[in-house]
This record gives sequence, C-alpha cells and structure tokens, in this order.
Amino acid sequence: MIKAPCIELDSVNFNYNGNTVLENISFRAEKGDYIGIIGPNGGGKTTLLKIILGLLRPASGEVRLFGQRGETFKERFKIGYVSQRATQQGVYFPTTVYEITASGRTARAGLFKRFSKEDRNAIQRAMMITEVDGYKDRLISMLSGGERQKVYIARALAGDPEVLILDEPVVGVDIVSQERFYAFLKSLNSQFGITILFVSHDIGVISKEVHSIMCLNKRLYCHGHPNDFTHDQLIEEAYGGKVSSLSHQH
Repeated sequence: MIKAPCIELDSVNFNYNGNTVLENISFRAEKGDYIGIIGPNGGGKTTLLKIILGLLRPASGEVRLFGQRGETFKERFKIGYVSQRATQQGVYFPTTVYEITASGRTARAGLFKRFSKEDRNAIQRAMMITEVDGYKDRLISMLSGGERQKVYIARALAGDPEVLILDEPVVGVDIVSQERFYAFLKSLNSQFGITILFVSHDIGVISKEVHSIMCLNKRLYCHGHPNDFTHDQLIEEAYGGKVSSLSHQH
C-alpha cells in the first residue's frame, strides 16, 4: 500500500545574501515516518525546517504539504514545531504549564476565539500524553530543562498535529531526561502514528532511534535507513572530514 506523503520537496534551493544555503533538495516524508536530519553546523538544517514550516520561501523548487502547494497551505496546525531554544523559552515569564500548552491550540481553534470543550479536551490530552498534567498550574520557570521540554512538546501536540518537527530539542538536557525523551518520541510515532522529523548533532543516538536518516550539508548527501550508512563515505564527505561511525546497538 502506498503511503500518503505529508511533506514533499522538489528541487528546492535557498540563498541568503548571495550565498547558497540549500541546493537542489528533494525528499518526501510519508505518514508514520520517523526521520533524523543530521549534518554540520551551517549545513542548512534549520533553514530546511523553516521552509517546510512556511517561515521561509525557497528561491526555486516546490514544497508540498499534505498534497497542497506550500505557499497556499492553510492548515498549519497539522504541523507541530519545537524549536532549538524551546527549553529556554518562557523561563522568565509568569506563565503556567497549562497556559503554554493551551497556546498551541490557538492555530486550530482560531485567534481571539474562546476554546470549545473539544479544544479543552485536546489541551488536557496533550498534557496527559506528555505527563505534564500533574503540574499544570506550576510556572514554567519552576521546571527543569527536561520538564520544560515536555511542556513545549505538549504545546505542539495540543493542535492535534499529524507531523511533529523538532530542532535539536535535547540541547542542555541531562542524559537521563534525554533517554526518556527518546522513548517518549518513539511512543508518539508508534502508538499515535505521528510523523516525526528530528534534527540532531548526535549521530550515534539518532541512528538508533529513527527509521531513516537524511544527511544535509547544503545539498542532500544521503537519505535512507541508518544501517545503509554504517560505512558510507557520503556522510564523511558531507561533514568534510572524519565523523564517528553510526551506532546501531539496541
């Protein structure tokens, strides 16, 4: 059975101040995929995410989301996003866990509209899935980095997204919390069928978790199952030197 693509990029190019940031990027993510995106700093990973999210427009090429052209796609709530700095956001503001989670429902419910019972149920469900409902009235500033991380995942899930995009969300989070977080993501993918795109610098860890890997450094050097790249010279070429080999121990 052919799975429906959630995200399709066809020959996408992006330039900034005359410099090539992305060159001829083509790939597709299908429903239920769990894709790890790796590559060196400055390789265009965050730019790629912003193009998918509609925050940047490519110089050329086409983006399609759920079969629709990216520039005319209206149902942005179908894509949840957790930024690189999620664990630091809101730390100095008197905002509760519930308020932050609820803000993720606004895109689907509508700006300035009161939440319906369905909306409130979705917010509660997101907090239960991420196990932050036990401290929904606590201020975000009172939480650890790992706990804040889950709150921002809850915010992303409150809109009932079909795709979850994460840009290095484990930066600054302790190892134990990271392991729990990876297990949590795996359950989101397997139990709820949420398509996940995960940007990471940790090649060894990410290769154990995801279904497929994209190696990006301005252009797409490889895209396939992690086992296919254990000895692949393309990854070394993309990083411009030696890198640690991918680990596949479970």
